[in-house]
Amino acid sequence: MTGAGRPQPVSNGTSKPSEVAFNRWELSQILNVYGRKVASGEWRDYAIDFARDKAVFSIFRRTSEVPLYRIEKDPKLARRQGAYSVVAATGQILKRGHDLSRVLRVLDKGLRLVEG
Repeated sequence: MTGAGRPQPVSNGTSKPSEVAFNRWELSQILNVYGRKVASGEWRDYAIDFARDKAVFSIFRRTSEVPLYRIEKDPKLARRQGAYSVVAATGQILKRGHDLSRVLRVLDKGLRLVEG
């Protein structure tokens, strides 16, 4: 007998919506960049979120801040602009594309002072 408020078991997983996630190769690519930036002292923490429509790897300078960057995987955009994107804290899309390693290159570029 199950009472009100008790969770009901899900039968064979078919009613559970599937989530978008990063695969092992994608996480390896992301963590390579992340590791280099942690070693240089630029980044300190990360979070991974999986949802029905996208997977997000958020990068933080400090744990209590908003993310500096979000690396997003959105399969619905795979045939258009590409499934992968890097989004800045302001919401600006820095790079979008089909190849994750090329999209991640935007994070490796250092800012340079342009003198006029």
